[in-house]
Amino acid sequence: MKINGVIFFLGCHSLEKINEFYQGFLGLELFRDQRNCRIYSVPSGGMIGFCEHLPVEAGTLSPIMTFLTEFVDDFHEKAIKLGMAPDRPSINEKFGIYHFFLKDPEGYRVEIQKFLD
Repeated sequence: MKINGVIFFLGCHSLEKINEFYQGFLGLELFRDQRNCRIYSVPSGGMIGFCEHLPVEAGTLSPIMTFLTEFVDDFHEKAIKLGMAPDRPSINEKFGIYHFFLKDPEGYRVEIQKFLD
């Protein structure tokens, strides 16, 4: 007996806006479109799903979805060009990371990050 995968589900108001952000901006692959839910594959494993029938509980400090990349600055520039309002990229010495935060169309906190070691 073993676990074969994981999907993290969040509520949303607009699957189209979610798709623009997660597939269009982040480049995640759409794994399954279930009409009122969409599930995206995350490279290196796992999936994230958004459903219009689930409540949206954004605007707090958690949850945070962190996406790992070596191209933090490129994603930051892309976010600005698309009219998003990302935080300025910075080094967090406590955790040994280079990162920035922005919000997705539903207000969930998204972190774009790379490990420095």
